[in-house]
Amino acid sequence: MAATDAGWVICRRTRDCNIFFRICLKHSEDVISAEPPCTFGTGQTNVLRADQSSIASSAAIRVPFHFKWPGTFSLIIEAWNAESPKEHHDYTENQNNLISRLATRRRLAIGEDWSQDVHFGDQSELRYSYHVFCDEFYFGEACSDYCRPRDDTLGHYTCDENGNRVCLEGWQGDYCSDPICSSDCSERHGYCESPGECKCRLGWQGPSCNECVHYPGCLHGTCSQPWQCVCKEGWGGLFCNQDLNYCTNHKPCANGATCTNTGQGSYTCTCRPGYGGTNCELEINECDCNPCKNGGSCNDLENDYSCTCPQGFYGKNCEIIAMTCADDPCFNGGTCEEKITGGYVCRCPSTFTGSNCKKKKNEHLTLRM
Repeated sequence: MAATDAGWVICRRTRDCNIFFRICLKHSEDVISAEPPCTFGTGQTNVLRADQSSIASSAAIRVPFHFKWPGTFSLIIEAWNAESPKEHHDYTENQNNLISRLATRRRLAIGEDWSQDVHFGDQSELRYSYHVFCDEFYFGEACSDYCRPRDDTLGHYTCDENGNRVCLEGWQGDYCSDPICSSDCSERHGYCESPGECKCRLGWQGPSCNECVHYPGCLHGTCSQPWQCVCKEGWGGLFCNQDLNYCTNHKPCANGATCTNTGQGSYTCTCRPGYGGTNCELEINECDCNPCKNGGSCNDLENDYSCTCPQGFYGKNCEIIAMTCADDPCFNGGTCEEKITGGYVCRCPSTFTGSNCKKKKNEHLTLRM
């Protein structure tokens, strides 16, 4: 999580020597003990020539630790004589090799700036600097905040200089694991698994998932919630497929007929004279009923007819006789009488009948007992 570095500036000895430095980093103590354990860690340099340039160019001692930085600590720095510059024995077993030791308690905040100090011994002068900094991906005053950039199923973010997660484009949420849907996607009825998507929840449809799904089979209906079928005006039935205003919507009656709705998709047509059929689509031939009498011929007209009458007859249906009594039209002893309105009438004997007394009556005997 973090580490401390120490750098050595000057070592002054009365004789030429080979030395190395060892540090012990431990928890804060009112009375610092040089005895182990070094609770925060320990480290040492390689064997160095005891001259200023060798010590100044030596690598810093880095002590890594894996806990929350407490802020206060105890530091022990020891300079030891190395009997040989090449051999790597534990020279600390012989206390006669100890050149100097300092123990100090300090408070140090996390930061890149170096803190400098100096220690004067009987035969030495030690100048040193130190700092503590967070390891990669750790942040905060105690290096206890962890933030590692990622772009996978667990999150999509980078980290700012303070260790705060910064979501990648198209992602949101505490761990940047929630995709941002398309701008017009319904918050209630839509969702997305990748940025910019808009997938509809069950019962909803459309590019923005704000259109409800009709009841299956609904033809002329609407809905405000899924699986509804609210019929539009003029339609009825479970599937809104029954036309309640068939006349207006379909105009089935032909030839100027009057249409009347009779409910749920049915109707009747009232035809104009001269037309017939369910939808008044058939033109009636008035001559089919033989309206012309007395041998007259029929002529079909639109919504009407006319009769061409033979000589001696007239009228709409040739029903009026044009002869007079002077023509002696009555037979079998019938008596002719002129009519004031024109024409004549025959008064037949008791044994004949008909307009001209041509038809003989049937004779029969009636007995009453």
